[in-house]
Amino acid sequence: MNYWLMKSEPSVYSWSDLEKEKKATWDGVRNFQARNNLKAMKKDDRVLLYHSNEDKAIFGIAKVIKENYPDPGDKAWIVVDIAPEKKLKTPVSLALIKADKRLADMVLVRSSRLSVQPVKKTEFDMVINMSEGK
Repeated sequence: MNYWLMKSEPSVYSWSDLEKEKKATWDGVRNFQARNNLKAMKKDDRVLLYHSNEDKAIFGIAKVIKENYPDPGDKAWIVVDIAPEKKLKTPVSLALIKADKRLADMVLVRSSRLSVQPVKKTEFDMVINMSEGK
């Protein structure tokens, strides 16, 4: 299993939207590196859903329910389908992540503009623990 982080502006698509809709097609990605990350996703991979701009925090865990397929809006790009798995007990802010030296190499810290990015298992676990106050 692999771990990922997907970013979305909450005014465009939020964790609450994903919970309400029960699944989503993750589309609109128009960056080659992010597209390659979508292409690498496998069914049941876990995804941290991050609100960019306004909130700057991770709000929940989703899972990949359908591997990459052509973007219906532009066949030159791809999409994946995700479903909510678990809302984090407490959102984990970017400031909190940046303050933890153990997460200094996390892609979110080093390359914050990338909309779909890999997350190491240890980083994923640390974010979950931070959410639970551990």
